[in-house]
Amino acid sequence: MTNLTDALHIPDTQGARDERRLAIQRVGVKDLRYPLQLRVAGAVQPTTAQWTLDVALPAERKGTHMSRFVAWLEALDSPLDAAALRDQHARMLALLDAEAGRVEAAFTFFLRKRAPVSGVQSLLDYQGRWVAETTTAGSPATLWAEVGVPVKSLCPCSKEIADYGAHNQRSLVTIRAELLQPLEWHELVRFAEDEASSEIWPMLKRTDEKWVTERAYENPKFVEDLVRDVALRLNREPRVGRYTVEVENFESIHNHSAYARVERA
Repeated sequence: MTNLTDALHIPDTQGARDERRLAIQRVGVKDLRYPLQLRVAGAVQPTTAQWTLDVALPAERKGTHMSRFVAWLEALDSPLDAAALRDQHARMLALLDAEAGRVEAAFTFFLRKRAPVSGVQSLLDYQGRWVAETTTAGSPATLWAEVGVPVKSLCPCSKEIADYGAHNQRSLVTIRAELLQPLEWHELVRFAEDEASSEIWPMLKRTDEKWVTERAYENPKFVEDLVRDVALRLNREPRVGRYTVEVENFESIHNHSAYARVERA
């Protein structure tokens, strides 16, 4: 079957040869919003992702075919998990006739949470990100999962020196982990929530609020404590290779944040 482009004799300018002898490491589309079906905690969640898709362009090729990135997205008709993302990443490289390339998708997902005393249920939103990257022809793709987890932290120094309680604040723990084997989103979330002064919930009754307040008071942590404890959890996880952990405390007694970062290269 002859395609319309060939039938109309429209030249393929992108496919022309380039004589400047300069390769491009990454060329593609950035910040493209497109739907995504995501596997979370055994269920499929429809969401919208912000995609960045690119490939490496050899020195002799003038350009890449930008429309094929959108065509690749349009053909995503099944939910994405780690295994599916690897397969789809390889399919994108084949579609673009590329040896190296990168897929990045940033999105929001939700987990249903049950309040600690009353048991009332509500959905909490988390920020997620997939990154799949191939840098060398024939090598397997490197797969990263990133999650931003809101938690509660309470200052040990404030608790020690104050006669009436301690200052506390909401914090954001961001984990970016290289997946050596599949790891579920809710598992990544628990690495952060379990190590915080307290996790948080969207909906709490008074009995729950009492529990959260007292839980945090009995579990004070500096930003340094929290980032180290999350990193130690990741050190014990054989499915994780390289990682970075960042913690930002949105300070309640300062007009700035406290920040810490741990990396394993």
